[in-house]
Amino acid sequence: MRPLMILAGLLMAGSAVAQDAEALKIDTRKQAMPVVPKVVGMMKETIKAEGHAGAIPVCKEKAPSLLKAKAKELGWNMRRVSLKTRNADRATPDVWEAAQLADFNIRAANGESPASLEVGEVMTRADGKQVFRYMRALPVADVCLGCHGGAGQIEPDLQAQLDKSYPNDRATGYSVGQIRGALTVIRPLP
Repeated sequence: MRPLMILAGLLMAGSAVAQDAEALKIDTRKQAMPVVPKVVGMMKETIKAEGHAGAIPVCKEKAPSLLKAKAKELGWNMRRVSLKTRNADRATPDVWEAAQLADFNIRAANGESPASLEVGEVMTRADGKQVFRYMRALPVADVCLGCHGGAGQIEPDLQAQLDKSYPNDRATGYSVGQIRGALTVIRPLP
């Protein structure tokens, strides 16, 4: 009888962790994701006013600054990552993030909407502290194609400016709806 009670207790504890992870995912999405439409809005406004070349600093400097400010406000680590980086220093995924991005691509290929792809889980770091890791896919929109599109979609003058700003750029060849990368969050837990 005792082993059954222990098993039941473990199952209940596992269920509680799953419920907590789901609540954390919902809360993290609610608090972190509002920064993404701000970035997209800045991109659209800048492209309309200055063209795609004028938007390079938005992606390179202003978007990371917005994420950094939001992360500081929340006390979390937030950034954008991609399997095809434009700025490898900032956007190279760690092992967990790379696995999630690969999974997002598989799920999208199997018919899931890229805009709805997200994952969240409670993890224990090497120092024994628990964190909640969250990722949400960032699909390519029309506004992205001027700088991230395939061959022939990026104007030669713009390509020259991109090459100058990002000498190791791998973030081209996309089409609308593909997963460009993801917003990733590491949220400390009490």
